[in-house]
Amino acid sequence: MSGETARLPAANNPFGARTALMLVLFGACVFVALLWMIGNGLGTGDANDGGAHAEGRGLNGYAAFARLLEQGGHAVRRSRSAAAFDEPGLLILTPPPRTKGAEIAKAVERHRLHGPTLVITPKWLAAPTTPADTSAKRGWVRLAGASGPNWPGFLDQVTLEEGAAESEAAMHWHSRTVTGRFPVRRHIMSGEGLSLVPLVTGGTGAIHAAYLADGNFPTLAALEPGKPTAYGEAFGDDDEEEGAAYPLVIVFDPDLLDNYGMASLPSAQLAEALVDATAGKDGPVVFDLTLNGLGFQASLLTLAFTPPFLAATLCLLLAAGAVGWRAFLRFGPPQTPGRAIAFGKRALVTNSAGLIVRSRRYHLLGVPYAEAARQRLARAFALPRGGDAQDELDALDLAAQSAGAGSHAFSQAAARLGQARNPRDLVKAAADLHALERTLTR
Repeated sequence: MSGETARLPAANNPFGARTALMLVLFGACVFVALLWMIGNGLGTGDANDGGAHAEGRGLNGYAAFARLLEQGGHAVRRSRSAAAFDEPGLLILTPPPRTKGAEIAKAVERHRLHGPTLVITPKWLAAPTTPADTSAKRGWVRLAGASGPNWPGFLDQVTLEEGAAESEAAMHWHSRTVTGRFPVRRHIMSGEGLSLVPLVTGGTGAIHAAYLADGNFPTLAALEPGKPTAYGEAFGDDDEEEGAAYPLVIVFDPDLLDNYGMASLPSAQLAEALVDATAGKDGPVVFDLTLNGLGFQASLLTLAFTPPFLAATLCLLLAAGAVGWRAFLRFGPPQTPGRAIAFGKRALVTNSAGLIVRSRRYHLLGVPYAEAARQRLARAFALPRGGDAQDELDALDLAAQSAGAGSHAFSQAAARLGQARNPRDLVKAAADLHALERTLTR
C-alpha cells in the first residue's frame, strides 16, 4: 500500500427524498386511521364471545342473520354506541335476560322516532365450550337449558310463555309466505297480549313473532297469517296515519332468527321477508351491541372526529401537513452554524473593533495608540528605560528629521491622533503615524 492516504468513496444515502416522503405520508395516514378507529371503538377486538348478539357465532348468536342481510343488499352495521338509537333504519335489539326493562324501553322509544325496531327475546342458557371440546371453534357454546327474560318496564302488557311441542305438527311455525320447523321440541317460546298482531304462529295458534298494534303498517300487515282484510277491519284504512310513526316487531322465539334456526332455508326466507317488510327492500340495518355489554364510552378522540370538533381536527392535520412539507423541502442534513466568537488574533481584533464601534468612544483610542507607537520606537532605538517622555519625543523627532520626514514629525502625528474625534480622522492619523514608524524602523 502506498504512503498516500486512501480516500474512501462517499456512501450513498439509502433513502431518497421521494422514498422519505412516502414513508412519512404512510406513517401519518396510519396514525390518523388508528386514532379514528380508537375513537370509534373499532379497536376493541373480536366480540365473538359466545353471546346472543350479531357478533356471536354460537348456536345462540345472530352472526348468520347479519351475514344473510348483508348478502341480501342491506347496509348492515354493528353498533357499539347508543348514538345508533337516533339514526334512521331498522334497529335490531338482542338484549340478554338480565337487561333492565327500562333500558330497553328507552332505546325503543328513542329509535321509533327515527325508524322501525325489532326486538328478539333471549331463550337459551349457553355455556362456553371447554378445552376438552377439541372440535369446537372459538365462540361456540353448549346449550344448558332455556329461560325466558324478566324485563319489568318493557311491554308489561305482553306475557311470555315457554312450552313443548306435543306432536310433530306442533313443532312447525307458519307465516303468510313460508312455513318452517323449530330445531327442538322443547323450550318453544310464545307471547300473548291484546296489543299484538301475529306475524308468525305455531301449529296450536301460539304467537312466535308479532308487531305492536299502535299504528298502521301496511307492509307488515301483508305478512299476517290469514286474511289480509283483518288488518284493515281492526285498525282502519292503510292510508290513515295514526299511532307510532315506525313499527315495533317482537320475535318471541329466537330460533326463528338465530344461528340455530338459520340452518334451515325457511328461517332464512322468513328473516328476509320480515326485514324487507320492516326496513324496506334495501334499507339500512343496525345491530345493537350496547345492551349486550359490548358498547364503548365516548372519549376525547371520539369528539375529535365528530362535528363540530371535526373542523378543528382537520385544521390541525392541515397545519401538521404544512409543517411536514416545509421540513421535506429542507430535506438533508442541517448546516452547522459557525462559532459566534472565532479563534485567533484577527477575530480578537475584529471583535474588539466591533465593541468600540458600538460604544462610539473614539476619543479614547488616539492617545493609547500613539503611546504604544512611542514605546515601540524607544525600544527600537535603544533609548534608556524610565526616561522622561518628553526627552523620548525629542529624540524621535530628531530621528524623523534625520530620515527626511521633517522637524517635529512624530510629535505632530501623535498630537493629531490624540485630537481625532471621528473614525475618519482617527484612521487617517493612525495611518500617518504607522507610516512614520515604518520609515524610522526601516
